[in-house]
Amino acid sequence: MLNTAPAAPTLDTNQGQTNYRWVIAALLFFATTINYLDRQVISLLKPLLTAEFGWTESNYGNIVTAFTMAYGISTLLAGYVIDRIGTKNGYTISIIVWSLAAMVHAMAGGTTGFMVARGLLGIGESGNFPASIKTVAEWFPKKERALATGIFNAGANIGAVVAPAVVPALAIAVGWRMTFIITGLTGFIWIIFWWYFYEVPAKHKRVSAAELAHINSDVETADDVIPEIREGWQSIFRKRAIWGFMFGKLFTDPIWWFFLFWLPAYLSDVYHLDLKKLGAPLIIIYTAATIGSVGGGWLSSQLISRGWSPTKARQYTMLLFAVCVVPVLSISQFNTIWPVIGILSLAVAAHQAWSANVFTVASDVFPKRSLSLVVGFGTMAGTLGGSLFPQIVGRILDHYKGLGDLPGGYNVVFNIASVAYLCAWLMLYIFVFNPARKKARLA
Repeated sequence: MLNTAPAAPTLDTNQGQTNYRWVIAALLFFATTINYLDRQVISLLKPLLTAEFGWTESNYGNIVTAFTMAYGISTLLAGYVIDRIGTKNGYTISIIVWSLAAMVHAMAGGTTGFMVARGLLGIGESGNFPASIKTVAEWFPKKERALATGIFNAGANIGAVVAPAVVPALAIAVGWRMTFIITGLTGFIWIIFWWYFYEVPAKHKRVSAAELAHINSDVETADDVIPEIREGWQSIFRKRAIWGFMFGKLFTDPIWWFFLFWLPAYLSDVYHLDLKKLGAPLIIIYTAATIGSVGGGWLSSQLISRGWSPTKARQYTMLLFAVCVVPVLSISQFNTIWPVIGILSLAVAAHQAWSANVFTVASDVFPKRSLSLVVGFGTMAGTLGGSLFPQIVGRILDHYKGLGDLPGGYNVVFNIASVAYLCAWLMLYIFVFNPARKKARLA
């Protein structure tokens, strides 16, 4: 039946609810996949590049730090810019910069050149999560945000799965320089789809009135959201919740950087896997991370759909995920690779489940207008830890390598990882989850 009532030209008012928001989630997923593909290339090529350039573990740590420092510092500017110019333009600029930076790696002639290229990559990639979290907040009600975040965050793991399946073969076929160029080009393909399919919900022709009403269905109370931030950046730090979010990232992001940038080297150094044999174990590990990302978002969303408050759902699911990382403490007790692969798979799955929820904590309690900036502060905190931790890891590994006990160095790092998430959860409990702190959190 034809609808004779006047309709806005940009809104589909046909009967029934569309589900276009999941197309947007898919776009975010593919962007994050490309983000992590470009990020992961260097870790897979580390044995090859180490042989060519004579890197120590500390040299490699410096290269990782160059990326994480640039990434962390730039998230503040990226979040600010995205809040001002919108997600469509902000995301486009971000992916252009990081794709070009990925290709610049091909020009590097030594440690300094790679540090410069990694720094540029960090600047470009800093826009990915602020833009994605803001997009999720714009397109999804609270009860669906953790699942949507888990879906796009799974791209981090798919990128890490695709990388060991593709990068070694590319490096063998065309060399490491051309490998950086080919992987860098993928971002420009994504931009075409982004510009064709994306618009804010209220202006999108493919979004029905019913779906738009669903997207805007949240009823916010004083316990759910922090009053809108208007006074400037400094006002954010007067809100207790920002400290919980920042500590949650500060303690856990460095562990993920370690899993991302050192696991290929760990498997090569301790279990003597060459470039051709690294693929299968890494694909298993990062596939588990993909399951954790989507499953972690699904679990808290399910609890909310069963009547739990968003705060309670995040609190208990994140505690579960923090406990799931603890078994990395036992890695040193195994002499064969497959039990270790199992423990590492559980740990990275738990991290990505944690990550899907910690980002959603921010979207639960901060207003959409300031969300990219808030995510920028949290990401800055995470990458501050991620900048310092590679320096520590490099020195630990070089020290134990000098003693002829490189596996012992990795075990020290795994011991640190085993407690990091519990410490982060405690900070979130103190600043965000504790019911007795709700009034103070909004003060």
